[in-house]
Amino acid sequence: MKPVAILQHSAPGEPGHVLECLRGQGLATRIIRIDQGQAVPGSPADFSGLVLMGGAMGANDSLPWIADELNLIRAADAAGIPVAGHCLGAQLMARAFGGTVLPNAIPEHGWALLDADASALSREWLGEFADRPVPGLQWHDDTFTLPPGAQAILSGRHCQNQGFVMRGMHLAVQSHFEMTPDLLRRWSCNWSGRIAREIARFGGVATQPAAEITADLQARTGAVNRILERLYERWVTGLKRD
Repeated sequence: MKPVAILQHSAPGEPGHVLECLRGQGLATRIIRIDQGQAVPGSPADFSGLVLMGGAMGANDSLPWIADELNLIRAADAAGIPVAGHCLGAQLMARAFGGTVLPNAIPEHGWALLDADASALSREWLGEFADRPVPGLQWHDDTFTLPPGAQAILSGRHCQNQGFVMRGMHLAVQSHFEMTPDLLRRWSCNWSGRIAREIARFGGVATQPAAEITADLQARTGAVNRILERLYERWVTGLKRD
């Protein structure tokens, strides 16, 4: 089978546990470092699937590679090649499929409980995690509207649209289920000033102190990683076969 392409948009936006999910399924991967100047593939034909990671930029920014990535998502859809998106990646998918990306009512940085839908589709993708609150790690300013034809499987208190499925093969999640302890320590350190300003401005409604974000990391990241594993177990069944 052809490899799964992982598009990394920033140095901190590493694939994290996504790599373990894919390699655990015996799949080859190819990381494409958009942040280091590597070009967005002109065609999805060399890959069995595409994974789009996060980044501090916005899906509406005028960066030259964003239009290329939107076209790649649409080409993958036309070719029956599944796409998975995380945070920025999910927002790019929403935009590519006809949704709108816009500022969320309030920034979110920290741990939050999400609501997993009780639908048959949610059970298909989330398994035992459907129809219950599930933990998530939020790290975003923007949100998206559901594109036409998308079906929501996850929602949140401070950001409604947290996850959707398109055409039974594409998966978009706003929350960082791919997070690892080391990665979150670095994020919290690098963003400590921003976190403090958000808490001062919004009263800590949707942002937690860095010390709270990094508490009990092994257990917390393990919990969200298990959700990611379940989602990817379903996603990989749609990979394009040679």
